[in-house]
Amino acid sequence: MGIIRLNNMTFYGYHGVYDFEKEQGANFEIDLELFTTLSKSSNSDNIEDTINYEEVYELVKKEFGSKSYFLLEKLANSISRSILKEYKIEKLIIRVRKIDAPIDGKVDSVEIELKRKKADYV
Repeated sequence: MGIIRLNNMTFYGYHGVYDFEKEQGANFEIDLELFTTLSKSSNSDNIEDTINYEEVYELVKKEFGSKSYFLLEKLANSISRSILKEYKIEKLIIRVRKIDAPIDGKVDSVEIELKRKKADYV
């Protein structure tokens, strides 16, 4: 078992509860931990034997921009479902951060974390 991590993927999007968030947009960061067998690729040194993280990034980017969500939880769940459907991954952890969330106070970001397995989407 191994883990492939994509850290601090940064996107600009129109997700949020308030109208101004959907109109003005905001910065988001996404982290992924993909739990999969890396034994074959660690011996073969062949990209065909592993999860191509460039392709995963493009899938996250596509899913992030495909529609506007009210909640970070729904956005993260949608991305998780797409990844687990497309790749041979046993489980994943996804973190989605909204930078400068509209809170009346000082906070760098708001973050949610989901842990998902293929069985969660059967």
